[in-house]
Amino acid sequence: MNFSKKELFDLAKAWIILSFAFSILFKETNKLFINTVLISLFTVGLGFLLHELAHKFVAQKYGYWAEFRSDDKMLLAALVMSFFGFIFAAPGGVLMPRMGLKKEGIVALAGPVMNILISAVFLGLNFINHNELFSSGLYINSFLAIFNLIPFPGFDGSTVLKWNKIAWGVSLAVAGLSLYIPLN
Repeated sequence: MNFSKKELFDLAKAWIILSFAFSILFKETNKLFINTVLISLFTVGLGFLLHELAHKFVAQKYGYWAEFRSDDKMLLAALVMSFFGFIFAAPGGVLMPRMGLKKEGIVALAGPVMNILISAVFLGLNFINHNELFSSGLYINSFLAIFNLIPFPGFDGSTVLKWNKIAWGVSLAVAGLSLYIPLN
């Protein structure tokens, strides 16, 4: 994969702002804020970065140019909303040319599938050693998969649903089930 300086800057900016927004959202009064920031940098950051890179990788495997661009207004909105107890995170996306419904559906599905896979890794780690980092990673990545599978225009779910309703439903069900796994 090739990266421009602009893309690397946009990825880093989105990673930091999203992680900080989730840190504000998940801040607990009896914990050091820096601990929450570090957990968010790892769990949200890993989920966000690998989600976007999955889109880029699959598009490039098809032979297309693909590059992430941040949406600064939406990053600011996510940060502001976090102070009010919720986040609508749409930090930007991977730009690419039109490539036909099937390829676009597969590229769109790659991001949420990556979040599902990351959730599965955190689930396994959590069974080995139950702790806040692993359970946060499981839930954040499950949430990111579900959120991105929303079937509204502009979300991965809209493209996946247009391409293949079964793939959309199965991926949504798997992501949703992981939110109901008891971890204690």
